[in-house]
Amino acid sequence: MLSQTEPFYPHPFDNDKMKEECGVFGIVGLQEAANFVALGLHALQHRGQEAGGIVSYDRDAGFNNARRFGYVRDNFTKESLMSTLPGAISIGHVRYSTSGSKGATAIRDVQPFFGEFALGGCAVAHNGNLTNALVLRKELIAAGSIFQSSSDSECIMHLIARSFQSSLPERLKDALRRVEGAFSVVAMTRSKLIGVRDALGVRPLVLGKIGDGWVLSSETCALDIIGAEFIREIEPGEMVICTENGIESSYPFERKAPRPCIFERVYFSRPDSILGGQSIYETRRLIGVELAKESPVDADIVCPVPDSGTPAAIGYSQESGIPYAMGIIRNQYMGRTFIEPTEQIRNMGVRLKLNVNRALIKGKRVILVDDSVVRGTTSRKIKEMILDAGAAEVHFRIASPPTAWPCFYGVDTPEREQLLAATMSAEEMREHLSVASLKFVSLDGLYRACGVPKGRNKTTPEYCDACFSGQYPVDPTDRMAAGFKLMEPV
Repeated sequence: MLSQTEPFYPHPFDNDKMKEECGVFGIVGLQEAANFVALGLHALQHRGQEAGGIVSYDRDAGFNNARRFGYVRDNFTKESLMSTLPGAISIGHVRYSTSGSKGATAIRDVQPFFGEFALGGCAVAHNGNLTNALVLRKELIAAGSIFQSSSDSECIMHLIARSFQSSLPERLKDALRRVEGAFSVVAMTRSKLIGVRDALGVRPLVLGKIGDGWVLSSETCALDIIGAEFIREIEPGEMVICTENGIESSYPFERKAPRPCIFERVYFSRPDSILGGQSIYETRRLIGVELAKESPVDADIVCPVPDSGTPAAIGYSQESGIPYAMGIIRNQYMGRTFIEPTEQIRNMGVRLKLNVNRALIKGKRVILVDDSVVRGTTSRKIKEMILDAGAAEVHFRIASPPTAWPCFYGVDTPEREQLLAATMSAEEMREHLSVASLKFVSLDGLYRACGVPKGRNKTTPEYCDACFSGQYPVDPTDRMAAGFKLMEPV
């Protein structure tokens, strides 16, 4: 979902991170399905912390929905709300807006979207970004569609409405054949739970089973929270239709070589999830191993920038033999929605969220391991905190290659000119951050950690790594029309 407005960041620490996209979850075949969906969304909260929504269907009560700003735990744990969402089928969505408006006026953008069609009601929840949404929107409005939100995902609803296919699943197929970009969609009718991934499989989607019920989720960690069994991933380009009677599978799109997002492995997915048959935690640990092999340095301790740098720091320590230590402590009660009432508190910045373990750091040569460098603002602040605590040297090791290109497939990234790696060489970045050394894992090293032993195939990469390489698997049509320039072919 493309940024159409200036991003709102509630805390300076979050201003220097690539933002999670969204999370989707659905279940069919269990009574009080919405309660299971709420638990699943809670497990997916890391993917979207701005707002959430749930739709359910009950034969007597019909379709019902609830959309709220804030955390799942603060809204969808209330009996007064959950009692309004009865039924044995339900889907939900957690949102970090990478498209549409932000703030208190944007409840209309919170998913799932719901519509009553000639063939019955249908709700849709979308993780990803439609790169031709503006083109489609103009076309649909010219044909008489009336949009209720500023989200690219609403295009799917209007395309469903305009399809002449004979069933809602067929209409959904028809609609998704018109869109470009990345999508993992969970949809529901009165009796069917539907899951679809785009042909490249950019965003994840998995299938689970609990009792007589079927589950669709962005990640396996959300299956764990409700005690569901992980069955398999939905394959790139696949549509599954889940009912109380079983599963139907089809492949409605032209088959392509898959290009799942590699940054899911680096940062977005929870470390206790399984993706592509690999433990996310183990992948991140192996990235640290590759970093230690590629970029060794004499130092006294290896410290993660919590929490996303922790597995890679453990891997770096294990491979290098340098002791691992918790040199930075994260305040677990510091939420993204923390209120900053005074300029004095605002100036504390990162210190509100992270604190240095001074007794451990003093006099030490410290290797700091983080998942990425985006703008570099947080990295500089953390480095200053470490030096202020008495560290002798600070060496940064980054568990991803330099982020030099924006993502257009469902991740909120700054414009290219705001990305440090787009305007500076590695040495210039080191000087800018004022650290003793700065090294990133190579693309080949990242691929090896992700299970590609020979490293990246430059002709047909196994993953979408456009944020590092500039090689976009799907042209960002809308952004190119607005003047975005692709990398010149080598």
